[in-house]
Amino acid sequence: MTKTKLGVIGGSGLYQIDGLEDAAWQHVESAWGAPSDAMLTGILEGVDIVFLPRHGRGHVHAPGTVPYRANIDALKRLGVTDVISVSACGSFRDEMAPGDFVIVDQFVDRTFARDTSFFGTGCVGHVSLAHPTCPRLGDACEAAARDAGVRVHRGGTYLAMEGPQFSTLAESRMYRESWGCDVIGMTNMPEAKLAREAELCYASVAMITDYDSWHPDHGEVDISDIITTLTGNADKARSLVRRMPDLVGADRQPCPHGCDRALDHAILTAPDARDPELVARLDAVAGRVLTR
Repeated sequence: MTKTKLGVIGGSGLYQIDGLEDAAWQHVESAWGAPSDAMLTGILEGVDIVFLPRHGRGHVHAPGTVPYRANIDALKRLGVTDVISVSACGSFRDEMAPGDFVIVDQFVDRTFARDTSFFGTGCVGHVSLAHPTCPRLGDACEAAARDAGVRVHRGGTYLAMEGPQFSTLAESRMYRESWGCDVIGMTNMPEAKLAREAELCYASVAMITDYDSWHPDHGEVDISDIITTLTGNADKARSLVRRMPDLVGADRQPCPHGCDRALDHAILTAPDARDPELVARLDAVAGRVLTR
Protein backbone atom coordinates (compact mmCIF):
# COMPACT_ATOMS: atom_id res chain seq x y z
CA MET A 1 0.00 0.00 0.00
CA THR A 2 1.27 3.47 -0.91
CA LYS A 3 0.31 6.93 0.24
CA THR A 4 -1.91 9.09 -1.92
CA LYS A 5 -0.31 12.21 -3.30
CA LEU A 6 -2.89 14.26 -5.16
CA GLY A 7 -1.77 16.47 -8.02
CA VAL A 8 -4.01 19.33 -9.11
CA ILE A 9 -3.38 21.07 -12.42
CA GLY A 10 -5.14 24.42 -12.33
CA GLY A 11 -6.47 25.89 -15.56
CA SER A 12 -7.46 29.42 -16.53
CA GLY A 13 -8.50 31.36 -13.44
CA LEU A 14 -7.13 28.82 -10.96
CA TYR A 15 -3.59 29.82 -9.99
CA GLN A 16 -3.58 29.10 -6.25
CA ILE A 17 -4.96 26.61 -3.73
CA ASP A 18 -5.67 27.96 -0.26
CA GLY A 19 -5.70 26.22 3.10
CA LEU A 20 -2.69 23.93 2.70
CA GLU A 21 -0.63 23.08 5.77
CA ASP A 22 3.13 23.55 5.37
CA ALA A 23 2.52 25.23 2.02
CA ALA A 24 5.62 26.00 -0.04
CA TRP A 25 6.38 26.71 -3.68
CA GLN A 26 8.97 24.24 -4.92
CA HIS A 27 10.94 24.34 -8.17
CA VAL A 28 11.31 20.92 -9.79
CA GLU A 29 13.94 19.99 -12.37
CA SER A 30 12.61 17.92 -15.25
CA ALA A 31 14.42 16.02 -17.97
CA TRP A 32 11.87 17.48 -20.40
CA GLY A 33 12.48 21.18 -19.79
CA ALA A 34 11.06 23.63 -17.30
CA PRO A 35 7.48 23.07 -16.03
CA SER A 36 4.90 25.83 -16.31
CA ASP A 37 5.77 27.15 -12.85
CA ALA A 38 6.96 26.08 -9.44
CA MET A 39 4.80 23.49 -7.65
CA LEU A 40 2.81 24.42 -4.56
CA THR A 41 3.16 21.55 -2.09
CA GLY A 42 1.36 21.05 1.20
CA ILE A 43 -1.06 18.90 3.16
CA LEU A 44 -4.85 19.06 3.04
CA GLU A 45 -6.87 17.00 5.52
CA GLY A 46 -3.98 14.55 5.93
CA VAL A 47 -3.35 14.07 2.20
CA ASP A 48 -0.27 15.39 0.40
CA ILE A 49 -1.16 17.89 -2.33
CA VAL A 50 0.87 19.19 -5.26
CA PHE A 51 -0.65 22.09 -7.17
CA LEU A 52 0.60 23.30 -10.57
CA PRO A 53 -0.85 26.31 -12.40
CA ARG A 54 -0.94 25.02 -15.98
CA HIS A 55 -0.47 28.43 -17.57
CA GLY A 56 1.86 29.70 -14.84
CA ARG A 57 0.99 32.38 -12.31
CA GLY A 58 -0.01 35.46 -14.25
CA HIS A 59 -1.12 33.25 -17.18
CA VAL A 60 2.10 33.37 -19.20
CA HIS A 61 1.74 30.15 -21.27
CA ALA A 62 -0.62 29.85 -24.23
CA PRO A 63 -2.33 26.46 -24.68
CA GLY A 64 0.08 25.47 -27.44
CA THR A 65 3.20 26.42 -25.48
CA VAL A 66 2.35 24.79 -22.14
CA PRO A 67 5.25 22.39 -21.38
CA TYR A 68 3.00 19.37 -20.97
CA ARG A 69 5.76 16.76 -20.81
CA ALA A 70 7.75 18.70 -18.23
CA ASN A 71 4.60 19.24 -16.14
CA ILE A 72 3.63 15.56 -15.99
CA ASP A 73 7.24 14.46 -15.48
CA ALA A 74 7.70 16.93 -12.62
CA LEU A 75 4.50 15.76 -10.91
CA LYS A 76 5.67 12.17 -11.19
CA ARG A 77 9.10 13.10 -9.76
CA LEU A 78 7.37 14.58 -6.72
CA GLY A 79 5.59 11.27 -6.13
CA VAL A 80 2.12 12.26 -7.33
CA THR A 81 -0.19 9.26 -7.73
CA ASP A 82 -3.42 10.89 -8.91
CA VAL A 83 -3.98 13.98 -11.07
CA ILE A 84 -7.05 16.18 -11.22
CA SER A 85 -7.01 18.39 -14.29
CA VAL A 86 -9.14 21.51 -13.95
CA SER A 87 -9.72 23.52 -17.12
CA ALA A 88 -12.04 26.07 -18.69
CA CYS A 89 -14.12 24.94 -21.65
CA GLY A 90 -16.98 25.84 -23.95
CA SER A 91 -20.20 23.82 -24.15
CA PHE A 92 -21.95 22.23 -27.13
CA ARG A 93 -25.03 21.28 -25.10
CA ASP A 94 -27.90 23.48 -23.89
CA GLU A 95 -28.10 21.51 -20.65
CA MET A 96 -24.38 22.03 -19.96
CA ALA A 97 -24.54 25.68 -19.06
CA PRO A 98 -21.88 28.24 -18.11
CA GLY A 99 -20.97 27.68 -14.48
CA ASP A 100 -21.59 23.92 -14.68
CA PHE A 101 -18.79 21.34 -14.36
CA VAL A 102 -18.38 18.27 -16.57
CA ILE A 103 -16.44 15.17 -15.47
CA VAL A 104 -14.97 14.32 -18.87
CA ASP A 105 -14.50 10.68 -19.84
CA GLN A 106 -13.58 10.85 -23.55
CA PHE A 107 -11.51 13.05 -25.86
CA VAL A 108 -11.23 13.91 -29.53
CA ASP A 109 -7.74 15.27 -30.09
CA ARG A 110 -7.51 17.96 -32.77
CA THR A 111 -4.20 19.43 -31.59
CA PHE A 112 -1.34 19.21 -34.07
CA ALA A 113 1.68 21.24 -32.89
CA ARG A 114 2.53 19.65 -29.55
CA ASP A 115 4.83 16.93 -28.24
CA THR A 116 2.40 14.13 -27.48
CA SER A 117 4.55 11.35 -26.02
CA PHE A 118 7.51 10.66 -23.77
CA PHE A 119 8.48 7.75 -26.03
CA GLY A 120 10.06 7.79 -29.47
CA THR A 121 12.99 6.57 -31.54
CA GLY A 122 15.18 4.43 -29.32
CA CYS A 123 12.43 3.51 -26.89
CA VAL A 124 9.05 2.89 -28.46
CA GLY A 125 5.99 2.64 -26.24
CA HIS A 126 2.26 2.27 -26.94
CA VAL A 127 -0.28 2.69 -24.12
CA SER A 128 -4.00 2.04 -24.32
CA LEU A 129 -6.13 5.19 -24.38
CA ALA A 130 -9.54 3.64 -25.00
CA HIS A 131 -10.63 4.96 -21.62
CA PRO A 132 -8.39 8.01 -21.11
CA THR A 133 -9.61 9.02 -17.65
CA CYS A 134 -9.77 7.10 -14.38
CA PRO A 135 -13.37 6.22 -13.38
CA ARG A 136 -12.40 5.86 -9.70
CA LEU A 137 -10.95 9.37 -9.58
CA GLY A 138 -13.84 10.68 -11.68
CA ASP A 139 -16.28 9.28 -9.10
CA ALA A 140 -14.48 11.21 -6.38
CA CYS A 141 -14.52 14.43 -8.42
CA GLU A 142 -18.24 14.08 -9.09
CA ALA A 143 -19.00 13.46 -5.41
CA ALA A 144 -16.83 16.42 -4.37
CA ALA A 145 -18.55 18.72 -6.86
CA ARG A 146 -22.01 17.70 -5.71
CA ASP A 147 -21.03 18.12 -2.08
CA ALA A 148 -19.76 21.61 -2.93
CA GLY A 149 -23.12 22.50 -4.46
CA VAL A 150 -21.82 22.59 -8.02
CA ARG A 151 -24.09 21.53 -10.86
CA VAL A 152 -22.07 18.71 -12.38
CA HIS A 153 -22.53 16.40 -15.38
CA ARG A 154 -20.94 12.96 -15.26
CA GLY A 155 -19.46 11.94 -18.58
CA GLY A 156 -18.80 13.93 -21.72
CA THR A 157 -16.55 14.10 -24.76
CA TYR A 158 -13.99 16.90 -24.79
CA LEU A 159 -12.85 18.24 -28.17
CA ALA A 160 -9.25 19.39 -27.76
CA MET A 161 -8.45 22.13 -30.27
CA GLU A 162 -5.05 23.66 -30.97
CA GLY A 163 -6.00 27.31 -30.42
CA PRO A 164 -5.21 29.91 -29.30
CA GLN A 165 -8.07 31.24 -31.43
CA PHE A 166 -11.60 30.09 -30.65
CA SER A 167 -13.37 27.91 -33.21
CA THR A 168 -15.24 29.16 -36.26
CA LEU A 169 -19.00 28.81 -36.45
CA ALA A 170 -18.63 26.01 -39.02
CA GLU A 171 -16.21 24.13 -36.78
CA SER A 172 -18.43 24.61 -33.74
CA ARG A 173 -21.43 23.21 -35.57
CA MET A 174 -19.43 20.23 -36.89
CA TYR A 175 -18.02 19.32 -33.49
CA ARG A 176 -21.49 19.52 -31.94
CA GLU A 177 -23.74 18.04 -34.62
CA SER A 178 -21.60 15.64 -36.66
CA TRP A 179 -19.00 14.58 -34.13
CA GLY A 180 -21.21 14.50 -31.04
CA CYS A 181 -18.78 16.30 -28.75
CA ASP A 182 -20.01 17.87 -25.54
CA VAL A 183 -17.38 20.44 -24.56
CA ILE A 184 -14.40 22.11 -26.20
CA GLY A 185 -11.09 23.22 -24.74
CA MET A 186 -7.43 23.70 -25.57
CA THR A 187 -5.39 22.01 -22.82
CA ASN A 188 -6.43 18.45 -21.93
CA MET A 189 -4.44 17.03 -24.82
CA PRO A 190 -1.72 15.84 -24.80
CA GLU A 191 -1.95 16.12 -21.00
CA ALA A 192 -4.22 13.08 -20.62
CA LYS A 193 -2.04 11.00 -22.97
CA LEU A 194 1.11 11.87 -21.05
CA ALA A 195 -0.52 11.13 -17.70
CA ARG A 196 -1.39 7.63 -18.95
CA GLU A 197 2.19 7.10 -20.14
CA ALA A 198 3.38 8.19 -16.69
CA GLU A 199 0.98 5.67 -15.07
CA LEU A 200 -0.94 8.40 -13.25
CA CYS A 201 -4.65 8.19 -12.57
CA TYR A 202 -6.13 11.21 -14.36
CA ALA A 203 -9.51 12.91 -14.05
CA SER A 204 -10.66 15.91 -16.06
CA VAL A 205 -12.94 18.52 -14.51
CA ALA A 206 -14.12 20.84 -17.28
CA MET A 207 -15.50 24.17 -16.05
CA ILE A 208 -17.94 25.61 -18.58
CA THR A 209 -17.55 29.32 -19.34
CA ASP A 210 -19.52 29.76 -22.59
CA TYR A 211 -21.44 28.09 -25.44
CA ASP A 212 -18.62 28.33 -27.98
CA SER A 213 -20.09 29.90 -31.16
CA TRP A 214 -22.84 27.47 -32.19
CA HIS A 215 -25.65 28.69 -29.91
CA PRO A 216 -28.17 30.93 -31.75
CA ASP A 217 -29.09 32.79 -28.54
CA HIS A 218 -25.57 33.50 -27.31
CA GLY A 219 -23.50 34.43 -30.36
CA GLU A 220 -19.75 34.23 -30.54
CA VAL A 221 -17.43 33.74 -27.59
CA ASP A 222 -16.96 36.96 -25.60
CA ILE A 223 -13.76 37.02 -23.56
CA SER A 224 -15.16 39.49 -21.03
CA ASP A 225 -18.06 37.12 -20.26
CA ILE A 226 -15.60 34.24 -19.98
CA ILE A 227 -13.48 36.07 -17.43
CA THR A 228 -16.54 36.83 -15.31
CA THR A 229 -17.57 33.16 -15.31
CA LEU A 230 -13.99 32.05 -14.67
CA THR A 231 -13.92 33.88 -11.35
CA GLY A 232 -16.95 32.00 -10.06
CA ASN A 233 -15.72 28.69 -11.48
CA ALA A 234 -12.34 29.06 -9.76
CA ASP A 235 -14.05 29.43 -6.39
CA LYS A 236 -16.09 26.30 -7.11
CA ALA A 237 -12.95 24.41 -8.16
CA ARG A 238 -11.19 25.31 -4.90
CA SER A 239 -14.23 24.08 -3.00
CA LEU A 240 -14.11 20.81 -4.96
CA VAL A 241 -10.41 20.32 -4.21
CA ARG A 242 -10.96 20.90 -0.48
CA ARG A 243 -13.36 17.93 -0.44
CA MET A 244 -11.12 15.53 -2.36
CA PRO A 245 -8.89 14.24 0.49
CA ASP A 246 -11.81 12.60 2.32
CA LEU A 247 -12.93 10.95 -0.90
CA VAL A 248 -9.61 9.60 -2.17
CA GLY A 249 -8.14 8.76 1.25
CA ALA A 250 -4.57 8.94 2.50
CA ASP A 251 -3.83 5.25 1.84
CA ARG A 252 -3.89 4.27 -1.80
CA GLN A 253 -4.76 0.86 -3.16
CA PRO A 254 -3.72 -0.21 -6.69
CA CYS A 255 -5.97 1.41 -9.29
CA PRO A 256 -8.81 -1.03 -10.11
CA HIS A 257 -8.71 0.20 -13.71
CA GLY A 258 -4.99 -0.34 -14.18
CA CYS A 259 -3.94 3.28 -14.72
CA ASP A 260 -0.90 2.75 -12.49
CA ARG A 261 0.15 -0.29 -14.55
CA ALA A 262 -0.34 1.16 -18.02
CA LEU A 263 3.25 0.40 -19.07
CA ASP A 264 3.25 -3.28 -18.11
CA HIS A 265 3.22 -4.39 -21.77
CA ALA A 266 3.65 -1.07 -23.57
CA ILE A 267 7.36 -0.86 -24.36
CA LEU A 268 8.32 -2.72 -27.54
CA THR A 269 11.98 -1.81 -28.00
CA ALA A 270 14.32 -4.62 -26.94
CA PRO A 271 16.49 -3.72 -23.92
CA ASP A 272 19.73 -3.94 -25.89
CA ALA A 273 18.34 -1.67 -28.63
CA ARG A 274 17.16 1.15 -26.37
CA ASP A 275 18.70 4.60 -26.60
CA PRO A 276 20.49 5.17 -23.24
CA GLU A 277 19.92 8.92 -23.41
CA LEU A 278 16.15 8.56 -23.87
CA VAL A 279 15.98 5.84 -21.22
CA ALA A 280 17.71 8.20 -18.78
CA ARG A 281 15.10 10.89 -19.47
CA LEU A 282 12.36 8.34 -18.80
CA ASP A 283 13.59 7.54 -15.29
CA ALA A 284 10.62 9.09 -13.49
CA VAL A 285 7.91 8.31 -16.04
CA ALA A 286 8.83 4.74 -16.90
CA GLY A 287 11.52 3.71 -14.43
CA ARG A 288 9.24 1.09 -12.90
CA VAL A 289 9.31 -1.02 -16.07
CA LEU A 290 12.62 0.02 -17.62
CA THR A 291 14.64 -1.15 -14.64
CA ARG A 292 13.08 -4.57 -14.18
